[in-house]
Amino acid sequence: MENLTFNYTTQVLASVVTVTFLLGLRYLLEKTIRRVARIGNFKRARTALIVKYISIGLLVIGIVAVTLIWGVNIKDLGLIFSSIFAVIGVTLFAQWSIISNVTAGIILFFSFPYKIGDRIKIMDKDIGDGENEYGIFLIEDIKAYHIYLRKTNGELLTYPNNLMLQKAVSLMDRSEVVDSKKGTD
Repeated sequence: MENLTFNYTTQVLASVVTVTFLLGLRYLLEKTIRRVARIGNFKRARTALIVKYISIGLLVIGIVAVTLIWGVNIKDLGLIFSSIFAVIGVTLFAQWSIISNVTAGIILFFSFPYKIGDRIKIMDKDIGDGENEYGIFLIEDIKAYHIYLRKTNGELLTYPNNLMLQKAVSLMDRSEVVDSKKGTD
């Protein structure tokens, strides 16, 4: 037993250091994300989602690091990973819009200047009211894949996160909202 422990002391120590480092990094990132959310007045569910994404990313990094520390045969591991990534690649190619929306959701978390309850104008002729090439909406909720928007007529619209990054969006004053309602009557 002593011989076995002595032979793997370096790997055990390196694994413990790696796991400790990644747990510490996760703690610091989570604390930073929560601070950004508190300053930005973001909802808890939105913050928890971003923390989950960061935790999953750090878990993958940790698994790769520990695998390398323990000296798993790269050729065998390469064959397994190439098979897995081939299947995942086909799946992800078919679902690229989901990944695009999740990535956009993370970007929106940190850089989206609008909050739930704000009235916005989206410059998109596909969602305009026919006369205008824009739509006026109330942001009801921001999810991982999409944003719930309420039209002025009460209709609920689910709008993909990636389109929020691609289209021009502006924050409306109260006076603009009143003026736009008068113009449509």
